[in-house]
Amino acid sequence: MLADFPPWFLRAFGLCFGLLWGSFLNVVIHRVPRELSVVRPGSCCPACGAPIRAYDNIPVLSYLLLRGRARCCGAPVSPRYPLVEAAGGLLSLAIIEVIILRLPGTTPALHALATYTAGLALALGLLAATFIDLEHMFIPDSITLGGAVLGVATASLRSMGFVDALVGAAVGFGIVWLPCMVLYSWIRGREGMGLGDAKLVMLAGAWFGWQGALIVLGAAAMQGTIVAIALLLVQGRIEEPEAVRRERAEYLEDLAAMSPEDRAAAEKENALDLVAHPPDGRFRTTAIAFGPFLALATLECLLFGRDVLDAYLSWIDAG
Repeated sequence: MLADFPPWFLRAFGLCFGLLWGSFLNVVIHRVPRELSVVRPGSCCPACGAPIRAYDNIPVLSYLLLRGRARCCGAPVSPRYPLVEAAGGLLSLAIIEVIILRLPGTTPALHALATYTAGLALALGLLAATFIDLEHMFIPDSITLGGAVLGVATASLRSMGFVDALVGAAVGFGIVWLPCMVLYSWIRGREGMGLGDAKLVMLAGAWFGWQGALIVLGAAAMQGTIVAIALLLVQGRIEEPEAVRRERAEYLEDLAAMSPEDRAAAEKENALDLVAHPPDGRFRTTAIAFGPFLALATLECLLFGRDVLDAYLSWIDAG
């Protein structure tokens, strides 16, 4: 039973376990966009490729002790590494605190473990999607499709029906794909949102039903708009990620080396790709990574969705 485990033990376990997976998540964020294996080779320095010793791979602590530099070559280590590790630990702790410790003490330990594992897998996947989208402006299918499948498979853990999860996934995909990709591209000649965003909302629908998909999309749009306006007020523009500019430069170089026929085919194939077209300085043509806001809204739904729903129902009853 869940009551057999003291809360302090569950919290300590959740924090440590999340930190360890956060460390692995850095490997995922670095290698998956580059189509490299996340298993082999083991952890190595991004600058010189030297293997990282176990005592230099302790989440957060190693970064602090080494003062943000690699022991092997002295190269600076991106602060993203301890940030992702810390976020993994905090998200794991939040799932323990907000979801697991609220379960009845008579809940079977295996049921509680399954609930925790599923929630942590979702949170870590969303964390990886956030950093990959911020750097490369795309979200891997392994995260979105895998997360949607996991959401359908674990629907019963959230007192949801299998059909409800499937319908939620379909609605989640459709509310982005039809207006923002099909209709927008037909009118404007380019995508309003990427296919990865549609799959991310599909993931939210698989986890929280069609209502949850609508809430996640609305909350992400609101939060994304606030951040975009703040960036414009502070720096006057929204900068594209360096990796996106580099990928576009490589794409244009490849185009220049192609024959006219191959170039025309490549341009047609990538006509709707936001990354293939540089912004012209106008806000409405600036590509903004929307995945992080969808991921944030999905996490908010995971951790606080029940509280918000209960508060809303109480407000309705009081009225």
